[in-house]
Amino acid sequence: MSDRQRLGRVAMEWTVALANMNVPDSVRNVTVGERSDAVLRTAMPGSDDTLLDLRFRALMSDQEWSSLPAAIRRRFTKRLAGGNTAVYAGEILETRISFTGRCVAQLARLIGAPLPTSTDSGVPMVVTVTEDMATGGQIWTRLCARRNGFPQIINSSKRFSGPTGIEEYLGRGLSMAMTIHARDGALVFHSDSYFLCVFGLRFKLPALLSPGVVTVEHAEMGEGRFLFTLRVEHPVLGVLISQSAAFWETTT
Repeated sequence: MSDRQRLGRVAMEWTVALANMNVPDSVRNVTVGERSDAVLRTAMPGSDDTLLDLRFRALMSDQEWSSLPAAIRRRFTKRLAGGNTAVYAGEILETRISFTGRCVAQLARLIGAPLPTSTDSGVPMVVTVTEDMATGGQIWTRLCARRNGFPQIINSSKRFSGPTGIEEYLGRGLSMAMTIHARDGALVFHSDSYFLCVFGLRFKLPALLSPGVVTVEHAEMGEGRFLFTLRVEHPVLGVLISQSAAFWETTT
């Protein structure tokens, strides 16, 4: 990407930000570093200037974004560049996996095990979010404890690209385009389509051959806690996997 293209992208994202959010009087400037994504610098009450990542915000309407609790908006505008890390510690409340879901989860181990394989509940789960230095996206790492054996580690990368503007890279060339919405005060990610990249060529998978429709919901619980829910539903085979976990943000 040329310098002119980088500046054009920054200008576009800044325009989207101004058009779709209530910008406080304390907005100072746009900071352009080595990466091309736009950043708002705002003065937060009682703290130093804080850099905000607007990319999730830019994918939603003003009405949807404003309907989210302030805590959710803060988590999804947190700037993770420069070695910053977000850490969330919690507990798995419930996991249900059908027989077919177990088969799909085991097959998915071939691309890095992006789906839960254990139904243990009441066990710790830790999520870390860091910058994906190769793409400028975010790497999400989930450590799921098990009552027997080592924890399962699930890695994925959220990339701000693809037909919907955001996709989750699962591994071995498989990625999932997603849409992002607000529903009943919760932030909801919903899979739109799956793509497989082979030798530089990108192919869209038919719905029947995909792992299923993935829905991830992030809902505020109060007192600094939030609820994470995952649901994988195949158009023919029904609900394969459902999981819920409660988290709180730790100091990083």
